[in-house]
Amino acid sequence: MTKPKLNIRTVYFFIFFLFLLCPTITHAQGSGTTIPSTPPVPNNRLTHYNSIGWFNYFGTIRLKGKWGLHTEYQFRRNHIITDWQQSLLRVGVNYQASPNLLLRLGYGWIETFPYGEFPLNGLGRDFTEHRLFQMAQLSQKEGRFNIQHRFMLEQRFVGRYSSALESKEDEFPLLHRARYMIRLQMPFKGQTIKNKTAYAAVYNEIMIGFGRNVNANIFDQNRIGVLIGYRLNEKLRIEAGYLNQTLQFGRLINGRNIFQSNNGIIINTNVDIDWRK
Repeated sequence: MTKPKLNIRTVYFFIFFLFLLCPTITHAQGSGTTIPSTPPVPNNRLTHYNSIGWFNYFGTIRLKGKWGLHTEYQFRRNHIITDWQQSLLRVGVNYQASPNLLLRLGYGWIETFPYGEFPLNGLGRDFTEHRLFQMAQLSQKEGRFNIQHRFMLEQRFVGRYSSALESKEDEFPLLHRARYMIRLQMPFKGQTIKNKTAYAAVYNEIMIGFGRNVNANIFDQNRIGVLIGYRLNEKLRIEAGYLNQTLQFGRLINGRNIFQSNNGIIINTNVDIDWRK
């Protein structure tokens, strides 16, 4: 009697479904590690909602052999377009270790602005973050599906004001964060995404803080995206769709865990330049 074969697509859809539940699980548990001196409150969770728009550029330059460069800028806005949420610039060095494994080392410069009812820092000011990161991205194909697993470690030097009297950040404590993203995409027609081909993509990413300065919680945020894309040619792809960002503050306010549920649009421009040719 032969054993039934495990359907790999079913496995990946099950994993992806579990990650889609991450925001729901976080909503249900309502808190991370509490500060001992803070008295408990009956309802320990407060959620605020924002409408966001993320307009992103991702560029890859393939150099000699397995080496390449990564460039990226994300123009993140609140109220879809009218106000700042965040400005993010990332650059990195790529190494294509194998056809299915991409490694990257890089640096990020991030400016975060006060937005929403509760700003991210207690003073309601913008702050700068300098970030080092390491990434490993695994790719595979199962039938019509292209599947990516992205693992990242980040060392974040986040600007902080030691007092309200300071005009700019004078402290940059080190925060550590681990990220995992799974992304599935498939063409609307055919088995592969070729030139002049439309496709659909979904992804889920969870971010977890760790280390000595992890603050009041371990869970940092979760992102879900549902996109429609179009590949014009080997050099250019455009994507647009829906984005949900669930974010937990690293501090308590009046003994409560503060969450943001940010929903809106995301537009990605992906440029791939091959200098090897």
